[in-house]
Amino acid sequence: MSDRLARLRPARLPRDLHPVAWWLWALGLAAAASFTTNPYVLLLLIGVACLAVAARRSAQPWADSFRIYLWLGVAIVVIRMLFRVLLGGGDGGRVLLDLPEVPLPHWTLGLRLLGPLTQESLLAGLYDGLRLAAIVICIGSANALANPKRLLRSVPPALYEIGSALVVAVTVLPQLVDSVRRVRAAQLLRGGVTGRVRGLRRLIIPVLEDSLERSLALAAGMDTRGYGRTSGATPRERRTTGGLMLLGLAALAVGIYGGLDRTTPAWLGRPMLLLGVSVSVVGVKMAGHRVARSRYRPDRWRWPELVVATSGVLVGAAGWWMSRHQLTVAYPSVTVAPALSGLALLAVVAAVAGALSSPPPATTGSPAAAGGGT
Repeated sequence: MSDRLARLRPARLPRDLHPVAWWLWALGLAAAASFTTNPYVLLLLIGVACLAVAARRSAQPWADSFRIYLWLGVAIVVIRMLFRVLLGGGDGGRVLLDLPEVPLPHWTLGLRLLGPLTQESLLAGLYDGLRLAAIVICIGSANALANPKRLLRSVPPALYEIGSALVVAVTVLPQLVDSVRRVRAAQLLRGGVTGRVRGLRRLIIPVLEDSLERSLALAAGMDTRGYGRTSGATPRERRTTGGLMLLGLAALAVGIYGGLDRTTPAWLGRPMLLLGVSVSVVGVKMAGHRVARSRYRPDRWRWPELVVATSGVLVGAAGWWMSRHQLTVAYPSVTVAPALSGLALLAVVAAVAGALSSPPPATTGSPAAAGGGT
């Protein structure tokens, strides 16, 4: 019993969860949001993402970027509804506001400016905007919870160059938020002009300069540490790896086309898709032998990571099942009030339980935050 407790205890100590587990959880929520326009389900998914960030975010700079994603989601909903108003509010339904219609040339293919604004058209814009906002906020929660540097260490060796570019891309917004905070703090200490227009000019230039300097420092550090360098490989190995990758991509393209087109033979769908995935995995595995890199304190996959990742997969699967078998719940009509099902509530509970089963985040400067989290 004591040995078993000794193995389980480190999993619940304050430490950073494996970044891949957070991304799988967030992608599951985003996939479920993409399968529905039900505003209640979308708001519940947004609430789950906000709860997870509030409960499990760390004190690192990238954790402060989540509020930007929230404001971006609000802007998406507002812009989507404004487009509904500007490009015509619909032909049928309950008219909320009778705006004058502006005639457009015939080459605009039926588009119009303004016109009667109906309740159904406005709700349709709200539902579509909420879906896109929920996807953005779910991805933002992963960006705020997962450590991007540790995520780069988890990328397969063959995809290390692509992983480096992706990590640099997803850390742009957190670095921008950190730069804005530091520049504003420095300006408040110095005093001076506080007007909105002139203050914005004093803020933008230092932020852009700081972001450029940090990007150059990151590129120099990655080059110094040998990121992207490959070891020697024979011409036969390079030709074999390249042939497998091309064959896998071709099989994936044929399999996707066969799955989307119902008129193609059955063997062009899932069998070709599985063949493409298998061949691509073998090619990536062979290409990984060319990349020589070492890992300091590699991240371990414990039971909290498994629970978090599994909950995300279950939420995504539940959203897909509702889009196929519960159409009135997944895609409610704008003429009646949306409804919730037991499966939708169970999916939300699974998402919350998965996020809260993760250990508390490690504090900045602790050994758990620096490496393996033991």
